[in-house]
Amino acid sequence: MSHIVDFVTVSTQGLESSPFADALAGLRANEARYFRNKYDHVFTVTPAAEAAETVAWVARILRDERGIVVASRPLEVSIADVDGIHWVHVFYESGLAINVLYGVEPGSKRAVGFKLSEGMEVPAELGAFKFARQKSKLAGVIRGSYFVIKGEY
Repeated sequence: MSHIVDFVTVSTQGLESSPFADALAGLRANEARYFRNKYDHVFTVTPAAEAAETVAWVARILRDERGIVVASRPLEVSIADVDGIHWVHVFYESGLAINVLYGVEPGSKRAVGFKLSEGMEVPAELGAFKFARQKSKLAGVIRGSYFVIKGEY
């Protein structure tokens, strides 16, 4: 059952099992606001259990590109196809959000981004990355990092 993420009234719906539910909800709302403002796209999320194929696609990219296996349980997934880019967001119980920007045309931009909810520690599997800080009215302090995808998925 999908639902639209409201970035005006932030809700923890679907994220309640996370110890960082409030911060993760703010991070999710921050993404929703970005997509509304940049692409006029309505950001919807689906429970990860209903999007197992998409979660597996993201896990494959992480494993094949950098040997990363996320230890946390995925809670929700968002898929958006805008401006020739296939965007996938996976929100994890640990407070981690991973987004895959995958340009549809060969040779276009492709990358994986990591965002950590305010208050969460850097997961061991992401210890090799350096994280930059960004302030958000919706999410507090977000720490983020990324890597460029080299393979075809």
